[in-house]
Amino acid sequence: MSSAPLVRLLAYLAPQRPALLAATVHSVLNKVFDLAPPLLIGLAVDTVVERDASFLASIGVVSVLSQLIVLAVLTFLIWGLESVFEYLLNRTWRNLAQTTQHELRLDAYRHVQSLGMGWFAERRTGNLLSILNDDVNQLERFLDVGANDLIQVTTTCITVGAVFFWVSPTVALLAVLPVPVILWGSFQFQRRIAPRYADVRERASRVSGQLSMNLSGIETIKAFVAEDREVQRVRDLSDAYRQANRGAISLSSAFSPLIRMAILVGFTATLVWGGWLVLDDQLAVGSYSVLIFLTQRLLWPLTRLGQTFDLYQRAMASTKRILDLLDEPVTLDDGAVELPRGSVAGHLRFEGVGFRYPGAERLVLDGVDVDIPAGFTVAVVGPTGAGKSTLLRLVLRLHDPTAGRVTLDGRDIRELKIGDLRRCMGLVSQNVFLFDGTVADNLRYGREDATDDEVVAAARAAEAHDFVMQLPDGYDTLVGERGQKLSGGQQQRLSIARALLADPPILVLDEATSAVDNETEAAIQRSLERAAKGRTTLVIAHRLSTIRHADHIVVLDQGRVVEEGRHDELLERDGAYARLWAVQTGARATTAEELAR
Repeated sequence: MSSAPLVRLLAYLAPQRPALLAATVHSVLNKVFDLAPPLLIGLAVDTVVERDASFLASIGVVSVLSQLIVLAVLTFLIWGLESVFEYLLNRTWRNLAQTTQHELRLDAYRHVQSLGMGWFAERRTGNLLSILNDDVNQLERFLDVGANDLIQVTTTCITVGAVFFWVSPTVALLAVLPVPVILWGSFQFQRRIAPRYADVRERASRVSGQLSMNLSGIETIKAFVAEDREVQRVRDLSDAYRQANRGAISLSSAFSPLIRMAILVGFTATLVWGGWLVLDDQLAVGSYSVLIFLTQRLLWPLTRLGQTFDLYQRAMASTKRILDLLDEPVTLDDGAVELPRGSVAGHLRFEGVGFRYPGAERLVLDGVDVDIPAGFTVAVVGPTGAGKSTLLRLVLRLHDPTAGRVTLDGRDIRELKIGDLRRCMGLVSQNVFLFDGTVADNLRYGREDATDDEVVAAARAAEAHDFVMQLPDGYDTLVGERGQKLSGGQQQRLSIARALLADPPILVLDEATSAVDNETEAAIQRSLERAAKGRTTLVIAHRLSTIRHADHIVVLDQGRVVEEGRHDELLERDGAYARLWAVQTGARATTAEELAR
């Protein structure tokens, strides 16, 4: 079996080494005391058969009654210690399993949050959920049960083997005869089962991914009456997962019966040869009793190796996936310069900025120069695919430019701490994301310490207060997952209020009115105009009517700046902006070329 995942797991568990060592010691001591009763049985048989010539008599306990009293005391002591260490091992291993599960999930999730957006574009959400949940739980189950089983089997082999060779080396050789066969079979089992469980975990993640995607798109599924089609898709993936599990189960189920037959050989050899030695007066009856009982205690636990190794291999397949996720490199290095929000003037500049998404051939941005003075409102417009939203992602440092730089108050934003940079910006996106909580919880998302009065003030500024008060519980109304209990316009107004409550020096608006009706757009526009006062505002706009009063308008086309100026100036030039304006206002029909763009 490959030890790489186990070695990596042990390295990860370095902070938990004291607990891991304690759990291991408890497991070993519990098994040692668990193996002691057969010795007591042997001593009892030796006492009643040999009497004055027994082993206990040879160490000074002469009378048979005294020997039986000693055996009774030892029995209580050994069983008591076995029970104590069983309690300790269960508590220690389970707490270690829970702590590891907790820390590993948090570390993995924390690491996922630090990865760049380009990494997420190439991953399935369901696969990530499978790793963060199912795989972490699989490892927890192994630490809870399987680790103790492996340690105790090892302890049994060493302890019983030592007793056997002390009592009768020839019987010991016969008793351990099946062990090499069992170990060889175990390693062969691991070699064959490992790739099967890797496939099982991959199939499980595909099922999880499909379910996650379908639940997110349930409205579209219903709209296109695709329920049966999606049930079939899930059925196919789930059946593939079932078949992968069946292959692993078939191999796993064959392990224990085969091992049991090997064990039968060892037990029978001990029974026959040991009995012959007793009849030949070469072995005491008490010792023979000990060997018979210990043979069963040695070999029988090995029948559970199949289940234990099965649990182990599932855990190692999951461990590899978790640790591989933790090893994903962070492509956006955090800057070293702190940025107190109060010190930010808000002067943004794009200097010769170029950008290409990973794996793409075409530059999305090519040599873009844009100056956004502090306190100004600058709008970026252009046809679909011109690179408008990419500019926004660069400002928020969700990506880094592949050429040129973005500066804030004259400093390259790559030098700044990412958290400080983003706290200086308030985002209002066209794709509003509200969390499953109350209205107030969502408004406070960017500023947890905001007072109730400040929450209401931000809602009023975003023209959201009136509709919030009409909700069943006002600001304590649950909005549902992704805000599904609210209309698009209501979600958008809460998004604006959330940004205003954070009170950032820079406001970033990404087509904030693209999916609302005219009346809602007018209300949102009034909110945005109030919000922009005294702040640097970068507006990504599709509806040109919403940015006609901007201080400066930049027109992008195929990743390049083709025009810039104020609204009236750009109309007078009768260029790209004027053509866009004419199309949107109905001054002339859209040409085939413009439709293609």
